[in-house]
Amino acid sequence: MKKSVGANTILYPTPALIVGTYDKDGKPNGMTAAWTGICCSSPPCVTVSLRKATYSYGNIVESKAYTLNIPSEKYAVEADYFGMVSGKTEDKFKATGLTPVKSELVNAPYIKEFPLIIECKLLHTFEIGLHTQFIGEIIDVKADEAVLAENGMPDIKKVNPILYATAEKEYFGIGSKIGDAFSIGKGVK
Repeated sequence: MKKSVGANTILYPTPALIVGTYDKDGKPNGMTAAWTGICCSSPPCVTVSLRKATYSYGNIVESKAYTLNIPSEKYAVEADYFGMVSGKTEDKFKATGLTPVKSELVNAPYIKEFPLIIECKLLHTFEIGLHTQFIGEIIDVKADEAVLAENGMPDIKKVNPILYATAEKEYFGIGSKIGDAFSIGKGVK
């Protein structure tokens, strides 16, 4: 029997990403966010939902751009820190030793040390409630060569991303492969 746990923000898995933005003075900022995901394939788009109270919210509204930076497990401590303090009062890059890099394609920084970056131009903004959903068109995806598979695309095992468990407020790594998509279900009749 299933037991109700109420209306909660529980969805597994949830990525732990860093949203890269510039403030109005050009200061780079990063904020850890888990309310993200692909929302359209043509044009390729990704969404991130932020509270108005965050420094990054105002930065996205002002610059009309953001990056999603996918840290590997190696950077779990830094990723957690980026979600604990505000860029309004703290220089998160100086504190962590991470390097902001100016994107050549959108008005937002990305994090040099992270293996996978998604550069986005703001397309739509939707007020939902406590959060505002920003939909960004993916202008480019940048990957360290070390995380690319033979097919030239990122390999999740090499990226080794951080997953966030919302109910537990804990970070996890990826598990083992269980099968090929659009293939393992072929035996069902």
